[in-house]
Amino acid sequence: MGDILITDDEADIRGLISDILEDEGYSCRTAGSAKTCMDAIEAEAPSLMILDIWLKDSDMDGIDILKSVRRTHPDIPIIIISGHGNIEIAVAAIKQGAYDYIEKPFNIDQLMVVVGRAMEASRLRHENSELRRKDASAAEMIGQSAAYKGLVSQLKKVMNSNGRVMLTGPAGAGKEVAARYIHANSNRASGPFVTVSSASVEPERMETVLFGRESPEKGVEPGLLEQAHEGVVYFDEVADMPLGTQSKILRVLVEQAFQRVGGQEKVRVDLRVISSTNRDLEGEIRAGRFREELYHRLNVVPIAVPSLEDRRDDIPFLAAHFIQALNKAQGLPLRDLSEETRALLQTMRWPGNVRQLRNVIERVLILGDGTGPIEPSELPSPSDGGGDSGEMTLTGSLASLPLRDARELFERQYLMTQINRFGGNISRTASFVGMERSALHRKLKSLGVVTSARGGARVARVDD
Repeated sequence: MGDILITDDEADIRGLISDILEDEGYSCRTAGSAKTCMDAIEAEAPSLMILDIWLKDSDMDGIDILKSVRRTHPDIPIIIISGHGNIEIAVAAIKQGAYDYIEKPFNIDQLMVVVGRAMEASRLRHENSELRRKDASAAEMIGQSAAYKGLVSQLKKVMNSNGRVMLTGPAGAGKEVAARYIHANSNRASGPFVTVSSASVEPERMETVLFGRESPEKGVEPGLLEQAHEGVVYFDEVADMPLGTQSKILRVLVEQAFQRVGGQEKVRVDLRVISSTNRDLEGEIRAGRFREELYHRLNVVPIAVPSLEDRRDDIPFLAAHFIQALNKAQGLPLRDLSEETRALLQTMRWPGNVRQLRNVIERVLILGDGTGPIEPSELPSPSDGGGDSGEMTLTGSLASLPLRDARELFERQYLMTQINRFGGNISRTASFVGMERSALHRKLKSLGVVTSARGGARVARVDD
């Protein structure tokens, strides 16, 4: 049912508690001194501790052990027992993070109730931790474009190091998915993945959220850095972090330790740090909004996450993936995409990138009234804030131009759109538009269209 470590300097008390709990199906270990207790924890962390406050011939008392365990294993519930009946000791123990306090001689029924509740709390914490880890492990990278393959290749190179990674790219491009992919395939995959949303936390609360706090009223409240111990902490949009907090994070990166707000003792943590930003951090440094030393500490391995525009080849795969995921998570209809819809999705503008694509797919599945393939008419119009479902990505006002000029402009924009849709692949573009490859090359040359590398893919542009 669970492993319980009983620490008491009286052998009779250890034996009594152990016999009672083992009769109820629990697995027990015992320790008669502080050293034996700490050695047992180091060998294997228990699910629950029952700890006497007074330990004869030990260099640590129960409160000292409680403080130490709370620093290194904050999820272990600790029940304090004492025969001295001092309410002040009970209050001190609770403030330091003890789960509960029982006086000797204790009532067996009371002991079993407290142990049962503490073990249930331990089980729920463990399950929540496992759910967080599974969520990180479920991070999937979807695509087959050159830009996607280039990104995955870079991510694989940094998986099993502890090097700090800075992910750059526009909002909605999938930077957190990339961070979770690193974590899920690294040697820290069994540890937590904790996200720090730099933009959503109020500046005056940032230090409490990150470092936790200690107070007489509530005792120890672990912060996000402590929760990420032996795992990954992900600073989302790190440019939004307050300047005052930046200096303290810099110290954590150097020392791998910090003090809780209101606390006096150092809390040591083992963390891997991954950050992201959609801003030019060097520009932020020049403007005095970001610390240069922190930038260099975080930007050990810079990796650019491409926009959706740079990986249009992946749009049908991403859309199909979102349909599957939304069906599983929300029970939304499991529908295919018609060929016309696939083509249209690849030519729409996506300023919100992958996040916007997912939102569009979710909206279509919620509002649609059919189970057949999704048709172009179901996609949102530009006025709905979706994409440009009523037009290709054309520029300029054709109506004000003579036919010859309008035709040339249309052909240029149309062919550039198709080339970008197929990731710069001229053969696939020629097949789709119904032209011989050589004829397409001649047409592109006459229109002044060339392709160049960007984000790991070939992108069409007008030759300057």
